[in-house]
Amino acid sequence: MPYIGTQPNDVKKNTGLYTPSEILQLTKDGSWGGSLELIAEQTISSGSTMAFTSIKESVYDVHLLQAKNCVSGSANTSISVRLSNDGGSSYEAGTSYQIALQYGTTGGTFGEVKSTGTSYMEFLSDSANENRSGYMYLYNLGNSSKFSFSTYQQMMQGVMTFGGSGYTTADTINAIQVLTTNTNAWTGTVSLYGVKQIWVT
Repeated sequence: MPYIGTQPNDVKKNTGLYTPSEILQLTKDGSWGGSLELIAEQTISSGSTMAFTSIKESVYDVHLLQAKNCVSGSANTSISVRLSNDGGSSYEAGTSYQIALQYGTTGGTFGEVKSTGTSYMEFLSDSANENRSGYMYLYNLGNSSKFSFSTYQQMMQGVMTFGGSGYTTADTINAIQVLTTNTNAWTGTVSLYGVKQIWVT
């Protein structure tokens, strides 16, 4: 049985020692730390952008984007993320973001990409118009006193990529755009989750 210590905002009275049955019940109720709440899911069949404009930024410190079966209409079309502080009326672009990533191929080629000023958060890169899937964690979106950061990992045929991005302006982020920055069309499904902390009820 895990011992995590007494927490100030426990939703179940305890001494810090949870039984397996209590953990299962708290997970089922969505009150166990690390539980996911599906906020929204979208599927795109044409066009270049999708937007999540209700992200519960006042509830969650951590969000998760999960993308699957994403294919762009032409090669060398990356699927990226931009953030909004006005509910999706506009999205931060210009040189608002910093990125760093590493990649590796089954052929033994490895490398890195980095920038201190780009117009997007890197998510699903592409070089040969392949089916891609991946996930991205986003941190501090609803905290107006902190920068917003992301970490991500993706896989496509023969290539893996992982890295992170930062939006280096302290701001309240309340909408997320998933897009191809070259405006090429793409298809796929993206789900947005909130990651619950132990004190979220």
